[in-house]
Amino acid sequence: MKPTIEEARHSLAHLLAAAVLELYPDTKLGIGPVIENGFYYDFDFSKPITADDLGAIEARMRAILPTWSEFRKLEVAPAEAKKRFISNPYKVELINELEAKKEGITLYQSGTFVDLCRGGHVKNASADIDPKSFSLSRVAGAYWRGDEKNKMLTRIYGLAFSTPKELEEYKTRLAEAEKRDHKVLGPQLDLFTFSELVGSGLPLWTPRGTLVRNLLDAYVWELRAKHGYERVEIPHITKKDLYVTSGHWDKYKDDLFHVKTREGHEFAMKPMNCPHHTQIYARRQWSYRELPQRYANTTMCYRDEQSGELSGLSRVRAFTQDDAHVFCRMDQVKEEFLKIWDIIHEFYPKFGFNLNVRLSRHDPAHPEKYLGDAKRWEMAESMLAAIAKEKGVMAIDGLGEAAFYGPKLDFLAKDSLGREWQVATIQLDMNMPERFGLTCINEDGKKEGIVMIHAAIMGSIERFLSILIEHTSGLFPVWLAPVQVTVVPINDKHADYASKVMAALAAASIRAELSPSTETLGKRVRAAELNKIPLIVVIGDKEASDNAVAVRRHGSKTSETKPLQAFIADVKKAVEERAL
Repeated sequence: MKPTIEEARHSLAHLLAAAVLELYPDTKLGIGPVIENGFYYDFDFSKPITADDLGAIEARMRAILPTWSEFRKLEVAPAEAKKRFISNPYKVELINELEAKKEGITLYQSGTFVDLCRGGHVKNASADIDPKSFSLSRVAGAYWRGDEKNKMLTRIYGLAFSTPKELEEYKTRLAEAEKRDHKVLGPQLDLFTFSELVGSGLPLWTPRGTLVRNLLDAYVWELRAKHGYERVEIPHITKKDLYVTSGHWDKYKDDLFHVKTREGHEFAMKPMNCPHHTQIYARRQWSYRELPQRYANTTMCYRDEQSGELSGLSRVRAFTQDDAHVFCRMDQVKEEFLKIWDIIHEFYPKFGFNLNVRLSRHDPAHPEKYLGDAKRWEMAESMLAAIAKEKGVMAIDGLGEAAFYGPKLDFLAKDSLGREWQVATIQLDMNMPERFGLTCINEDGKKEGIVMIHAAIMGSIERFLSILIEHTSGLFPVWLAPVQVTVVPINDKHADYASKVMAALAAASIRAELSPSTETLGKRVRAAELNKIPLIVVIGDKEASDNAVAVRRHGSKTSETKPLQAFIADVKKAVEERAL
């Protein structure tokens, strides 16, 4: 049977470790798991290495590969395993943990290389792995076991695919992704910045970036307002008690920023908004006639992410959720889910995204990870499956992907590079309302338990923008672009008409900037292209005499002359329709 790509990648992690030990015998090995698109291995080198060393390591891997005809399994006692790795504190730590859990200890040997491992390799590396189907990609720092209190190790990443063609195709996509990297484009386009004085993972938004954020949030609110949502606001901290009641404290207390008051009370910076919203609902007793109650709240949340996991806007310590929660009866869930579904499917096509849907279910094999009983989970999951079916969607099965309090429908978007991202989510929660005692008065005048729907359209504005910047390569649609039009007079004699054009655009609430004629026309047009301005308006003698503009779209080599008012009407229509 042909080995899986995961088995090949796992085997290559071993091969990488073997090559490193041959080239750098004093190196101590950490761990080397399979990851998406490849593998990595963590090393404690006696002297630093850089990306320049990867070529030699990769060459040694290919030299060793033909000698690896099998992965031989060795079952050993803890004492023997520790003796074998006596000079490696990382392996000894892992062996001690396995011993404490009374789990079996296995080693795998290929050639002369032996590693502590659970297994999952190809049978014959020399025959099963094409030497041209993998390569080493980069070097990074990583704390041992992801804990910043531990030593910083050197992590070497590798790429691996079933065929050399797939590897080269991925490298091509990777090169294009690097050109579109939001961590580079965002500051270049003056959207956001980071400051060492403020701290890692805490983005600062410029006027242009703030404008984009506000436009996105306004659009989401416009869609929500049609369906009866009301805005609410909440504080950024809370007493520990709120999260103890909600169930978040036991699950996430290590991920929170903790705040101690001078009186000794324990507070936390909010990592999510739902527990706060329950208390807005709980402010009084509601009749069934007043349900659903729909609360929308765009607000910042905070999580104590580890330094090594931070990445631009994709993984931050302060992020903004466009959050909403619906408090309703069970027989209202379907209608409310469908409303949110429609919002999501109106929002994402405005950016050229097509969506897939995943039904994220609980894993019955691990009930300890979830709140509530199995019967409640089965009922909730059946309801969500029926909603997807009604919409004519074959939902992807997301076993084990549920939130700890309930199942969800997750929406997955593919970007222009073919990468898939989880974006919006709708979650059904029957547990948190019960924990907080949330009820309504039913038709019989009795208290009846309610349910809660969590709904995020962008999820995190920061993360959504990281995806959008890379999807569009920083070229936002006209309605979203912080500067929609650059006005370029050919020379100084056209300055008066250029001022008139600028005034007309401002009067029409079109965001425009004037490019003064201190540089050549070609340089100014190229600058507008680099700044990702969607529309470039060039003004010369003919345009000035005809009260017109020569319009050139970003990336186009040609322009079209239009009357000024016709151009303004076109831009306003594109903004109104939120056209791509």
